[in-house]
Amino acid sequence: MESRYDINEVEARIEKLWEDSGLFDPDVCIEKGITDPHAEPFCVVLPPPNVTGTLHMGHAAMLAIEDIMVRYARMQGKRTLWIPGTDHAAIATQSKVEKDILKKEGKNRHDLGREEFLKRVRAFAQESHDTIVRQTKRMGASLDWSREAYTLDKQREVAVRTAFKKMYDMGLIYCGNRVVNWDPKGQTTISDDEIVYEERKAKLITFRYDKNFPIAISTTRVETKFGDTAVAVHPNDPRYEEFVGREYDADFCGTKIHVKIISDEAVEKDFGTGALGVTPAHSIIDWEMAQRHDLPLKQIIDEHGKMTIKNELVFGKKAAEAREIVTEELRKRGLIEKEEEISQNVATAERTRGIIEPLPKLQWFIEVNRKFKVENGRLKGQEKTLKELMKSAVADDNVKILPERFERIYFNWIDNLRDWCISRQIWFGHQIPVWTKGEELYVGIEAPQGEGWIQDPDTLDTWFSSGLWPFSTLGWPHSAPDGASRGKPGPENDLANYFPNSVLETGYDIIFFWVARMILMSTCLMGEIPFRKVYLHGLVRDDKGRKMSKSLGNIIDPLTMADKYGADATRLSLIIGAAPGNDVKLSEDRVRGYRNFSTKLWNIARFIEMNKPAASSVSPVDSVALAEARVRASSETHEKYLTDIAALKQEISGHLDNFEFHLAADKLYHYVWHEFADVIIETEKEKLKSGTDEEKAESYAVLEQLLLDSLKMLHPFVPFITEEIYHIFRPGKMLMVEKW
Repeated sequence: MESRYDINEVEARIEKLWEDSGLFDPDVCIEKGITDPHAEPFCVVLPPPNVTGTLHMGHAAMLAIEDIMVRYARMQGKRTLWIPGTDHAAIATQSKVEKDILKKEGKNRHDLGREEFLKRVRAFAQESHDTIVRQTKRMGASLDWSREAYTLDKQREVAVRTAFKKMYDMGLIYCGNRVVNWDPKGQTTISDDEIVYEERKAKLITFRYDKNFPIAISTTRVETKFGDTAVAVHPNDPRYEEFVGREYDADFCGTKIHVKIISDEAVEKDFGTGALGVTPAHSIIDWEMAQRHDLPLKQIIDEHGKMTIKNELVFGKKAAEAREIVTEELRKRGLIEKEEEISQNVATAERTRGIIEPLPKLQWFIEVNRKFKVENGRLKGQEKTLKELMKSAVADDNVKILPERFERIYFNWIDNLRDWCISRQIWFGHQIPVWTKGEELYVGIEAPQGEGWIQDPDTLDTWFSSGLWPFSTLGWPHSAPDGASRGKPGPENDLANYFPNSVLETGYDIIFFWVARMILMSTCLMGEIPFRKVYLHGLVRDDKGRKMSKSLGNIIDPLTMADKYGADATRLSLIIGAAPGNDVKLSEDRVRGYRNFSTKLWNIARFIEMNKPAASSVSPVDSVALAEARVRASSETHEKYLTDIAALKQEISGHLDNFEFHLAADKLYHYVWHEFADVIIETEKEKLKSGTDEEKAESYAVLEQLLLDSLKMLHPFVPFITEEIYHIFRPGKMLMVEKW
């Protein structure tokens, strides 16, 4: 063995060795007799990184955790599949191309036209994809690249269109006019989950529409009051009992408005005056109130965030500018009763940072409160709503969320779930599979025959396609989870062999975006849960506990760390101390510290290898067998070593079975460094130096067995160095498929 462990040379060589072996593919393992075709299946699908850039430390943590699960399962002899893939991330990718590429050329997408623009986006996405694949392999992730998927590839397009058609036929997808979250900057709708709330200062103004109006109302958006069609009060508010049911005409800053006084429990009695001006066209809460009370909608702001009300004070002005003008006009008219500065959560679009403007729009939605009959799978025949299916999947313990504390957050989100707006006014993504010709409407997987059909120009929300990920990656809808196919090799049998997935591992920050939608899609279309367990990891923060960001200059690049200190050290730094669902603090010093562990492990192995007895005493092939045969006759010390490591094996297996990766890694670290290196090797040095040939042979055999057992336990955590050392002691053997 070399005196120095050459991280970059070894990790590059081992990466190629794994890839060339084909053993990440479970079918190859079956063909080579490594895995029994009827072994227990273990399947994980990689949360697909967005093709908008490169991997960050959060991705590295995800890869490390999932690779631990997968390598452990593979060594246990399970039929193990880990599917890679990437997400087209429609809004993020399109906006990045528009902002970073076209803006420099002084162009926008409309200058290029749809087809030419999409060519640019695809080229950018491909380049990003290639980078992500290289980075993923560099981290040692044992993914089956022969089954790689992309949310916008041909197979996923068929899956998306099939899902849309099935859900449309079930009556769950509809086209309707509802108030949605509109991003004036990105010129598209976005979902509730893609909103980022920013705390900003705002003026809360208490005023009356005119001097004759009997009730004062409070708002931070006086410019929207041109669109009011009601004033709402709480049913239990005695201050306004006499007014409920009455209707009034008012002159609001020169515009005639007609409002009805209604009572509704959605009103907060303690906010402002306890009376709320209801603007159904520009607030989702107000729109819902309008549906309950049969109120008219009056739109007064357009898609560009400009005022459309025919009032010379504000017509054509941006909403923020109109706010100042209306406030001043109310002052002039003596209608303001109170002004106060407050902190307010302002809704902004996650990708463009544009301020969200709720607008009434004709869009495609998934109805979450409509009962329907499940057509397939274990749930076949049940009549439930999508919300009920999502709830029962977790409430009945069919899907187990780890840590359990996130179950409460999951249920709370479902309780407040509205119909899901799935159409987006962007060009990149799955175009909605709906065609019209005059009054005719066609919904299908393939385009209709004949001339004159026009496809809906909108695209589907990215979460629609990624919601199908647990089963679209396994061949749906081309193959079904047929019991007769179970156990047979080949990707065409993947759905039968690997669905539901064993574990879904992801960050706790996308439990709603993605986890809930996969449960929704799977229970609806497959009649089955998508996965049995959900493991949620925390965020990777800097050593001060701050989120990593360019503006703070505290980003740590996982590839830089891997090149400097090794992928093994980078992985270990993200695992030890990172309990499920808890954030982990990371610094370069922490990664550097775990490189020292690799050095220590190398030196342990090198010491043992240097003390290998002559071939006449014991050959490398039978050294473990010799040690096992001599356990009874060996010294009490050797017996204790072997007893202790047997107990450690049980502990580590228990931690891995319970997803306590941080505890397993920490125990292994301390055993190798403080027990094996500091105590056992120091104790055995004298025997190896001056003992009899038989004592030397026995000491070596025991040390080698301890090393090989340690390498097996460490392999899921630090795969590169363990594979390299194992090859030195067991030439021709592949540690990644050795028996746990």
